[in-house]
Amino acid sequence: MCRIFGFRSVIQSQVHRSLVTADNALQSQSQFHPDGWGVSYYIMGTPHVVKSTETAMNDHIFKKVSGVVSSQTVLAHIRNSTLGSNTILNTHPFQYGHWVFAHNGNIKDFNKYRTSLIDKISPNLRPFILGETDSEIIFYSILSKLEKKIALDDKNFVFAPLAESVREALDEVCQIVGDFCHEDKCGEDETYLTFVMTNGSAMISHQGGKSLYYSTHKSLCPDRDSCTSFAPVCEMAAKTGAINHMIFSSEELKGDNIWNKMKPGEIVGVDSKMQIHCLKT
Repeated sequence: MCRIFGFRSVIQSQVHRSLVTADNALQSQSQFHPDGWGVSYYIMGTPHVVKSTETAMNDHIFKKVSGVVSSQTVLAHIRNSTLGSNTILNTHPFQYGHWVFAHNGNIKDFNKYRTSLIDKISPNLRPFILGETDSEIIFYSILSKLEKKIALDDKNFVFAPLAESVREALDEVCQIVGDFCHEDKCGEDETYLTFVMTNGSAMISHQGGKSLYYSTHKSLCPDRDSCTSFAPVCEMAAKTGAINHMIFSSEELKGDNIWNKMKPGEIVGVDSKMQIHCLKT
C-alpha cells in the first residue's frame, strides 16, 4: 500500500536524507508506490502542502521540495492507490486548517459504507471532503470528534482530547465497517487504519494493521558537539517525559535512529510541549 514519514522536532531540521538520499528513503520506495506523493511542512506555524500525481522517483519537484524543506514538523506520503482515481484531490496528506493527515490502508467494501460514514461527520465539515477516498473520511471523522473537545485552531491543548478523539472516531468507524485487520499480510482489500496526523505542534499516530515504527533517539547523534539543543534524551530511550525529536515511518530507515515497532491498536505521539505519549489498546 502506501508509505508514511512523519517528523517532529524541537529544532528546525532537514529531512532530505530520509526523503531522498537514504538507501530506503521515501523516494526510492515510490517505485513500488507510484500513484503520487505529498509533503507537508510547517513554516511559522502554517502548513505548506505540496502534492503531485507523479511517481516521486521520477518527479524532480519531489527532490526539489525535499531539498529545501527545513522545519520542525514534516509529514510526507507516497501513494499506492486502492480507492479513488489518481488525482490531486485523492493525494495525501489531506489538510483542514492547521491539521494534516496521511493514511496507509483502506476500508474494505468502502462504497457500501461511504454514506453511513459521512453521516457521522459534523455537517460543518462535510463540504470540505473533496476527494473519493476513505482516507479523507477517516480524517474528518477524527476532526468531528476533536472539535467537540477543543477549538480546531488551538495549538496548545493537552494530548488527552486528541487521543480520545482518535479512539472515538476509530471505534465508530469499526462499528460500521468491522474491525481493522491486525496482520500486515491479510490482503490489500482488507481494512487497515494506520495513519499519522499533526497540527504542527502535536503529532499523533495509530498502528491500524499496516506497519509503523517510531524513533525518539539515536545510537550516537552526529551533531552532539554542535547542536545547541543536544541533551541526553537524544541518545536515550524514553517512554515518558520530554523528548527532542519524534520520527514515524512505515519502515525502519537506515542510519543512526533507534526504531520501535508499534503494535496494532497502539497510539503514539507528542504534544505541543514535546512530551511523549504511548497508549496501548
